[in-house]
Amino acid sequence: MEFSEKLQELRKNRGLTQEELAEALFVSRTAVSKWESGRGYPNIDSLKELADFFSVSIDELIRPEEILSAAEKDKKEYISRNTSFICGMLDIIPVLLLFIPVFGNRTESAGTVPLSGLTNIAPWIVTVFLILIIITVLNGICGVIISHLGKPLWDRHRLITGMALSIISSAVFIVTRQPYAGIICFIILVIKGILLIRTK
Repeated sequence: MEFSEKLQELRKNRGLTQEELAEALFVSRTAVSKWESGRGYPNIDSLKELADFFSVSIDELIRPEEILSAAEKDKKEYISRNTSFICGMLDIIPVLLLFIPVFGNRTESAGTVPLSGLTNIAPWIVTVFLILIIITVLNGICGVIISHLGKPLWDRHRLITGMALSIISSAVFIVTRQPYAGIICFIILVIKGILLIRTK
């Protein structure tokens, strides 16, 4: 008997609705519905809760192959969540460009200044730098939050946006002859790319 059928049988034997079972396990009714329809498996923690709730062993509740499948799914979700969190944190790092001296001021001196210290550059270029940094940082903050919400579609869109912003930032800083800022954004882009490739 499949896990979904066993779960339905156990629930009905107890005279519970899907909603009552969900409340008892502190999960959503949608999760219970997915488990019973065979569209998904509970994570390991939920399996333990189910086994305890129905006073059966995990082996009685689910076959070994199904356990392996659930564990593999958990592992993928964990890796994906961590990758999303790390990419979000990497997108927050450009806030440092506002404070550390990495911008060339195009003066006779070879020194560098923070973004706020740029004076010999067109104001619209400084505004573009500022907007890029702010949007990237906000995207990173959203990424950190989304990584804890368990919304894979939002996560995917946010990761794509983060990669696009890193590419645009690297290109803009390099084209405007700001190599240090460009290199920082390019390094962030490469790290995110490696993380995403390893997640696949």
